[in-house]
Amino acid sequence: MMVMPARARLLMSIGVVAVAAAGCGGEQDELTQWMDQQQREVKPSVQPLSPPKKFIPQAYVALTGVEPFSTQKLSVALKQEARQPNSLLAAEINRRKEPLEAYPLDSMSMVGSVSKAGRPYALLRVDNLLYQVKQGDYLGQNYGKITKISETQLSLREIVQDAAGEWIERSSALQLQEKAR
Repeated sequence: MMVMPARARLLMSIGVVAVAAAGCGGEQDELTQWMDQQQREVKPSVQPLSPPKKFIPQAYVALTGVEPFSTQKLSVALKQEARQPNSLLAAEINRRKEPLEAYPLDSMSMVGSVSKAGRPYALLRVDNLLYQVKQGDYLGQNYGKITKISETQLSLREIVQDAAGEWIERSSALQLQEKAR
């Protein structure tokens, strides 16, 4: 076996690459001719763009209409409901509001109960103030009236609108909250 020096191997490799490149030259010419022919024969079919529509500005007239979430519109609807003879809401709208009706129920917590002259009272914490309430008092924003007070729970009746827009009674409760240590 004959061992070739490194220089001879390099020259031989260069020769092989040169012969291979020379052999591909003819195919390159054929490929270029085919691409030129295809470019001449193919005609693109692009539909022209339609002209843009003319913009006609419109005046904003909704400012003169009634705002859908206005308190005025809501109060008118509540007054109409209160005029109904057998409406649950009629008596509630015409009475004077109590201070705890300004707060939602979830902001209140029952922290205790006491009994005075045999009558149960619940102690409620609202905004870090302590309130004493009895059966018949009102609290919460849904016309909630206290119906029962026990040592561990305050039960109340609320008047809320159902999905159909009808006013219905619903029972709610506040449970005694134990202070975390």
